Amino acid sequence: MKPLLSLCALVLCGCTVGPDFHAPAPPDTQTYVKTPVTAQGFPAIDHALPLWWTQFGSATLNQLVDRALSDSPTLGQARAKLVQAREDYRAQAGATYFPAIDASLSGTRQKVDPAAFGVPIPSPGPFTLFDASVSVSYTLDVFGGERRALEALRAQVDYESFELDAARLSIAGNVVATAIRRASLQQQITLTERLVDAQTRQLSIMEGRLKAGGVAAFDVRSQRTLVEQTRASLPSLITQRDQTDHRLAVLLGVEPSEADFDAITLDSLRVPDSVPLTLPSTLARERPDIRASEALLHQASANVGVATADLYPKFSLSAGVGSQRTNIHDVLNSLNVWNAGLNLTQPLFHGGELRAKKRSAEAAYDAAMETYRQTVLDALQQVADSLTALQNDASALQARQIAANEAQANLDTTGARYAAGGVSRFDLLDTQRQALQTQLDYALAQANRLSDTAALFQSLGGAGEDMKAATN
Repeated sequence: MKPLLSLCALVLCGCTVGPDFHAPAPPDTQTYVKTPVTAQGFPAIDHALPLWWTQFGSATLNQLVDRALSDSPTLGQARAKLVQAREDYRAQAGATYFPAIDASLSGTRQKVDPAAFGVPIPSPGPFTLFDASVSVSYTLDVFGGERRALEALRAQVDYESFELDAARLSIAGNVVATAIRRASLQQQITLTERLVDAQTRQLSIMEGRLKAGGVAAFDVRSQRTLVEQTRASLPSLITQRDQTDHRLAVLLGVEPSEADFDAITLDSLRVPDSVPLTLPSTLARERPDIRASEALLHQASANVGVATADLYPKFSLSAGVGSQRTNIHDVLNSLNVWNAGLNLTQPLFHGGELRAKKRSAEAAYDAAMETYRQTVLDALQQVADSLTALQNDASALQARQIAANEAQANLDTTGARYAAGGVSRFDLLDTQRQALQTQLDYALAQANRLSDTAALFQSLGGAGEDMKAATN
């Protein structure tokens, strides 16, 4: 009785060796950039916007993102990994908290020769021995090695969960960025085709003037060169647009042959009046890649505990009860075999293996800590870069807007003068060409502003809740 009480006391007083994990402190800085950004409003909020792509005011874009978040194979893979991690944890939890109970039934044909044992009796004939038993075994987690292993698997579940969130954020960001690029390329193609048309009509007028001796052949060749240079830019733009369509289709989980995204246009997208910002400390608590890195740090901490516990004794209990009979009908009538045991294993000499593994686990934890710090710094840099880009985009877009307005006003004036006979058709076409060029430059500046705004939203970490994962 006393040994049993001593064993129970040992189990109850058992400790969990190794470090207890504490999440690293978030950044204490209050700003992302040294110089305040005034390109647009950046109100402070407590949490990142979960459905930030809706801020662009395009129902078509919202539908594309929703479809990608529902059907993307990348997200399907991330969901499956999360389910796998959860089941691994459940398997380990069952093995840690509950004993293993197994039942067995066997039959063996035997023949015993008593003379071999010095018993001078006639040898009996062959007989069949039936064995039915139930065995129970349980490892006592006295020093917490099993609990630390379970903690590491729990951290792996957290990691896969945050990886799923990161995949959702990446998919949403890629869809938005690709859709904006697609709309920009289509706008460039449309304006370039109109520019080629205006230049071609100018060339036609100049060729007529050449026949009449009104211009030199050099000027006509220069104009023809300009036309062909502009026309030569179209195939590259069309190729890029088609490849962007293919990329967008794959992000949505469909074949490239089903790409049809003409509904998304640059004019259908608007630059948000403001982009709400969270504090850097909130960013560290909400960005999924940072949380995933923190989960790996937690896992590394738990692995230190596992390696530490391997230095200490291991206790296990086992017991069994069964019946051995020569007649199968008598197997379950009564029990005639039983056993019970306590096993203790204390490592004595392993050539330095166990302590080296503990030092290795500690080094892995240090590496995971540095990886976490780098992940936080990279996230802060992404936000800072996006804020700086938006500041410069605003200046460029404003200048392109003024230039486009002036060119359009000039075209209106020239059109009125042409209607009154004050300027030639060639001059009108030349003014139209200038206006088209400024529109093309403005479209590029507008696309840059939209892309950098999307990059800022994505860098803040909001992606929305994964309903499929929540139901698994």
